[in-house]
Amino acid sequence: MAKNIAVIGDSESIKGFCAIGIDIYPCENVEDCPHLLRNIADSDNYAIIFLTEELFDSVEKERSRYEEKLTPAIIPVPGVKGNTGTGLKRLSSFVEQAVGSDIIFND
Repeated sequence: MAKNIAVIGDSESIKGFCAIGIDIYPCENVEDCPHLLRNIADSDNYAIIFLTEELFDSVEKERSRYEEKLTPAIIPVPGVKGNTGTGLKRLSSFVEQAVGSDIIFND
């Protein structure tokens, strides 16, 4: 089965992903995102699901269902409203776990 890439977020933030062949799922309402994420992740069609940072922060419970699984990887991306720093904080945490030290921020 082919594994594709999807992105969930507000229309303005994600419409450009369509141009490079990524499946887009507009979600203008934060309350609708948990259900949409579950449907997409449970479909087994996607290896990677990008979420705008605004939505990523609002679906922690749903994301935790997939953390121990190889796919789908659920990754935050900045939206048009700006970067909240969520993605960079997660990257720093993963690097610290892997190497035992925060080599990104050197804190």
